[in-house]
Amino acid sequence: MAGGLSVFLVEDEALIRMMLADMVAELGHHVVAEADNVRDASAFAMTAQYDFAILDINLKGLYVDPVADLIERRGKPFLFASGYGPELLPSLLRRRPILRKPISLDQLKAIIDTLFPDVIARLPL
Repeated sequence: MAGGLSVFLVEDEALIRMMLADMVAELGHHVVAEADNVRDASAFAMTAQYDFAILDINLKGLYVDPVADLIERRGKPFLFASGYGPELLPSLLRRRPILRKPISLDQLKAIIDTLFPDVIARLPL
């Protein structure tokens, strides 16, 4: 799957994180870093090598916006995956794509295709 995208996955619920990782793999991409809390996610946001990130909005009671800010500073795209709506996000982050849980494979694929149309066109069928 060398042609796929590398993904940084931030989700505090282990089962949801595993499900998302499986969906990412099914779409031909691979998870290169995972975090379940703001501290670890912040470290990975600045050091891990990834093409884009999927961020849960609420991590064990803390909002993920400091992590999103770090990712944005690196110029990396990201999307949110949450049971919450964008109204909980700071206004500058509300323009980012958001997947509402429960997430379907088709929804995830559609957002990735929108973010990376050139890469997706090169993936093997």
